[in-house]
Amino acid sequence: MDYKQELITTIHDFGCDLEALEQRLIQLSEDSPTAIIIPALYQELERPALKQIRDHLTSCSFVKTIVICLYAETLEQYINTVKFFEPLPQKVRIIWENGPRVMAVLGELRDRGLDLVDHFGKGIAVWLGLGVASLEAEAIALHDADIITYNRSYPLKLLYPLLEQEFGIAFNKAYYARLGGNPATFNGRVVRLFVAPVLRALSDLFGERNYLQYLHSFRYPLSGEFALTRDLALTTRIPATWGLEIGLLAEVYRNVAHKRIAQIDLGVFDHKHQQLGNHSQEGLQKMCRDILRSLLRTLTETEQVIITSDHIRALRVKFRREAQDFTRQYFVDARFNGLAYDRHQEEVIIERFEQVIAQAGKEYENDPAGDQIPDWTRALAVMPDLRERLLTCCLEDVAEHTGQVLIHPQVDPNFKRTA
Repeated sequence: MDYKQELITTIHDFGCDLEALEQRLIQLSEDSPTAIIIPALYQELERPALKQIRDHLTSCSFVKTIVICLYAETLEQYINTVKFFEPLPQKVRIIWENGPRVMAVLGELRDRGLDLVDHFGKGIAVWLGLGVASLEAEAIALHDADIITYNRSYPLKLLYPLLEQEFGIAFNKAYYARLGGNPATFNGRVVRLFVAPVLRALSDLFGERNYLQYLHSFRYPLSGEFALTRDLALTTRIPATWGLEIGLLAEVYRNVAHKRIAQIDLGVFDHKHQQLGNHSQEGLQKMCRDILRSLLRTLTETEQVIITSDHIRALRVKFRREAQDFTRQYFVDARFNGLAYDRHQEEVIIERFEQVIAQAGKEYENDPAGDQIPDWTRALAVMPDLRERLLTCCLEDVAEHTGQVLIHPQVDPNFKRTA
């Protein structure tokens, strides 16, 4: 095979022996424990995807800890969540992120000068999960709660490259084919119809900058499935918006040598689909707005470019042309492979996304810094025992509301020292 030169390592699946890989990971995880983080709204428990994820995880003996970052509006929802995850044989830590105990700890953190109380959404869920997981795991994988095609190969492929020391991998991100539906069609509209043409248009505007080349190296830059080492988890800032995935890639770009960054093939992938939305504050349009703001901010951070309103106007024009070229390619691929493809509807979506560029550009001009959650090293400087206190919140919530006996875990002191 001809391996072209890329900034990051691409791990291909040519039909690997998953059983042998699993046995090796089980062996490695005895000395280097692993964890999985799943951010979830309570509503995900009422959908079939999360039950399937839970059932597959019961057989993943290479995963030692599972951290559920839960947003639940009532105590009843929290208790139902605890019961839902009882079948898992691993250690389960359910962080009730908007529950009274966690909010009290975050309130104390605010009183000491670091205000995270007003952050809600996937960003703060990921941040809390990384903090708790880093107490008990060397390698941490994260994925969403709505994956329809989930199987145990997903966490296996994400975690294994981090634990095989000879690889030297610190961050591993998933890529996949987004196909689904009946009749089968292309999914992944934001990546196909927004991110891909925007990245190409930005390269036309600002040249082949190293950061843009780096983003081009990822076959699916918006994948929500990734794994990282404990050290990286503690030193990574997390965006508080839909721009989380791009913002996270920018943090990895800043903190990790390119040769220690990888992407891995998870095969065919499908999950719950967002609506397009009626304006830039809804659905996929809001997602695109946040992503572009994150892209513009991180491009300025990494390449020191000055982005003006003239650049935004030019970006709109170039985006439209690039996106139309992509639709022609998608049409050819769809027809060749017998997939359903509505080219007109794709063009309509592009027109809506183009309008989002103007709105995102204006918001970026007004607030170029954006909304980011500080990394864990800063939080620990304010409250050194914050992770332990959050873990205690998990244990006390379970004990109080389910009648279980409260047992404080024995955390390896080596994990604490790296904080």
